[in-house]
Amino acid sequence: MPATLKFTSDYRGFYALLRKRADLYFSSNNIARDADGAMIAKTVFYTGGALGLYLLILFGGFSPLVLLAMAIVLGMFSAFIGFNVCHDALHGSYSRHAAVNTALGGIFHLIGANTYNWKISHNLVHHMYTNIHDHDDDLVVAPGLVSVCPQDTPSGIQRYQHFYAFLLYGFASLSWIFVKDYQKFFQDRIGSYDTRKHPRIEYYKLFFFKALYYGLVIVLPLIVLDQITWWQFIIGFFAMQMAKGFVLGLVFQLAHIVEDLEFPEAHISGCMEDAWAVHQLRTTANFGRKSFLTTFLCGGLNMQVEHHLFPKVCHTHYRALSDIVQQTAAEFGVPYYENKSFATALASHYRLLRRFGRDALRAQKAKLKQVAVA
Repeated sequence: MPATLKFTSDYRGFYALLRKRADLYFSSNNIARDADGAMIAKTVFYTGGALGLYLLILFGGFSPLVLLAMAIVLGMFSAFIGFNVCHDALHGSYSRHAAVNTALGGIFHLIGANTYNWKISHNLVHHMYTNIHDHDDDLVVAPGLVSVCPQDTPSGIQRYQHFYAFLLYGFASLSWIFVKDYQKFFQDRIGSYDTRKHPRIEYYKLFFFKALYYGLVIVLPLIVLDQITWWQFIIGFFAMQMAKGFVLGLVFQLAHIVEDLEFPEAHISGCMEDAWAVHQLRTTANFGRKSFLTTFLCGGLNMQVEHHLFPKVCHTHYRALSDIVQQTAAEFGVPYYENKSFATALASHYRLLRRFGRDALRAQKAKLKQVAVA
């Protein structure tokens, strides 16, 4: 697979017209592309809720059972902050002021993740090479255990992945905060992006903010919470991270790893068949687009079609843009994939995992047969 890929030119002016119509929507309605009142309210709700839960856990004097429940909710709130606040800020779509985006994006460090790695793996790699094997880093979930791409090298255990994959999603946060960020930072490539050289300040940020996070969620609670034992703390910490990881893992999978979506391969020359914008529509699906609750919880991640096409637009505008995108796609004969609800997207993801698992079994049997014949 070539290190860099090239997409064809804009398909019959599809993306140019789409951007023109989006521009007209904002200008004719006198609406800014960045955060509106709804976005600010969500920011206050999620960040204030998480801070309030954290302080109540430390100083509220609650029983261990209540603390456990609060830790689980805090884990979920951490994921929702990532979806609804940090995601926009790190794309530069929260505010027209870079300092505001940097400050709000920095909250990412306080939920255990590294902003520098995220911008490379998500903003640069995933958004450019969506669902392309060996290029899109998001297709690497649990190598050898979970296959979310038909080009993966199969292993026998993957025939059962539709049963255990959802449990593994729960470990996403633990992996992120203790392993993946260090791994990504010191490996040579993230997807197809060369990561052998980093600005010196990023070394400092990686270790400083990791130490800060460990201090806030491990050291300080162990010092302050004298009503629980060390093993009760471990249970609470594990439950919080599993809740966060489960929410993160599930929501991220439902936009790109569902039925109907494509996993295109490049020509040996490195040329892709489609224009970039059309590629995004072939590899991305919305879910619960018209559900207020789904959008409130998931932020822009349930309308990833619009997010991929307009990453510099705040996600509170995606619902209006989605009608424009759907109409324009229909006019050009370009697919517009969506699941009506979170539940239908989840079911579709389950069926795709099962299909990939069966494909892995068939490939393994074929390989064993070849060995036997030889």
